[in-house]
Amino acid sequence: MLQTKVFALAGVGIVMALGGAALAQSKAQPNDYSNKANWLCWPGKTDGSPCASNQDYTIVGKDGSTKRVAFKRPKDPAYDCFYVYPTASEDPTPNSDMIPGREANPVTFAQFGRYGAVCRQFAPMYRSVTLAALRSTMAGKPMAGIDRDLNYNDVRDAWNYYLAHENKGRGVVLVGHSQGSGLLTRLVQQEIDGKPIQKQIISVIQPGTTIQVPPGKDVGGSYKSMPLCRKAGQFGCIVVWSTFRATAPPSVNPPSRFAREAKAQGTVASCTNPARLAGGKAEMDVYQSTGTTIKWAKDKPINSSFVRLPGMVSAECVTKGEYTYLEATVNGAPTDARNNTLVGDVGSPPDPTWGLHNGDMSIAIGDLVKLVDVQAKAWMKANPKT
Repeated sequence: MLQTKVFALAGVGIVMALGGAALAQSKAQPNDYSNKANWLCWPGKTDGSPCASNQDYTIVGKDGSTKRVAFKRPKDPAYDCFYVYPTASEDPTPNSDMIPGREANPVTFAQFGRYGAVCRQFAPMYRSVTLAALRSTMAGKPMAGIDRDLNYNDVRDAWNYYLAHENKGRGVVLVGHSQGSGLLTRLVQQEIDGKPIQKQIISVIQPGTTIQVPPGKDVGGSYKSMPLCRKAGQFGCIVVWSTFRATAPPSVNPPSRFAREAKAQGTVASCTNPARLAGGKAEMDVYQSTGTTIKWAKDKPINSSFVRLPGMVSAECVTKGEYTYLEATVNGAPTDARNNTLVGDVGSPPDPTWGLHNGDMSIAIGDLVKLVDVQAKAWMKANPKT
C-alpha cells in the first residue's frame, strides 16, 4: 500500500531540518508562492489537493461494532491553519523538487486534512531535505550538497506570502511535524516571537521535535515569550510532544533523538498532552489511516479513509531521567473484537531511538482539532475586531 509506505517514513526528518548552529545562506532562487501550484492546500484548490480529499471515518468500538461518519467542512471558517509537512520526499537528491508526487500528498492528507473541519487550510510545497539525505547522514556518510537553509527559506517565503495576501488580521494556527516542526521552531524564533504578528497566533502545534524550557517553567529556552499551552482556552502558546510506548521508553544508549534535556543550557524538554494540557493521563482521540494492511475490525470490512478508535490508547506526559515525553499505553486486550495495533513505530523491528515518532500526529489528531477550535474561539473573543 503506497500510503502506508509513505506515512511510515514521513516523520523522520527533524535531525536534518535543524542542521548545525551556523548555516550557510542558500543560493537557490526563491519560489513564487503567488503560483498556487506551489501549494498543496489553498482555499478553493480542489485539483489533487490533499485538503480537498474525503476524510470520512469509521468508528470501531471495543465490541467490534462499526459506524461510518461523514466528514463535514464549514462554508466560511473564521480562522486559518498553516501546515508544514514532515520528511516525505523519495527524491534521490539532497533537497526535494517542487513536485508533490506520491510523497507529500498522502502525509498531508493524513496529518492535516482533518483540520478542514474547523479552519481554512494553507500548506506550501517546499524543497525539503529528503529521505535519501537523511539516510546518508544517519549512515555517517552525509550526501554532498545538502542545503539546510533552502527548506526554511521556502517555508518563510510561503508564510510571508500568506501574511501579505490572505491573513488580513485573522487568527492562525501553525501545524507541523518532525522536519516541519523543526522549521516552525525556526520560523517562530526569527519571524514571530516578540514581533507584532505574534498577537495573531492562536497556537503552534509541533509534535516530533524538542522544545526546551527552564526547569519548572513554561516559557524561556527555545522561545523567548511564547509559553507552553496548559489549559484549553489558552492561546498564543505551544503544543509539543514526542511519543513513546509505555513498554518502550526513550533509549539511553544510544540516546533517543527526541524529548531529551539540554544539560549544557540548563533546560529540559517540554511535553503538552493535547488531550489534557494541564497534565495527567487521558484517553486519546485516535484516528488511523485505513491505507494499511491492518484489518481494524476483525470481522468487518472498512470502506472509509480512516478509523476512529475510542478507548484504545491513553497517554500522559512523563519525565523519566533526562527525557520528558508523551507515554502511550494501548488499552486493548488480545480478545477484543478490533485490532489493537498502534501505528507509528519507526523501522522493523522498531528503532528505540525514534519511539512512536511516525504516530505522533495520529495518536492525537481528534484531540488537536477540538483543541485548536476551543483556542480559536477564545482568541476571537479576545480580538473581536478581527
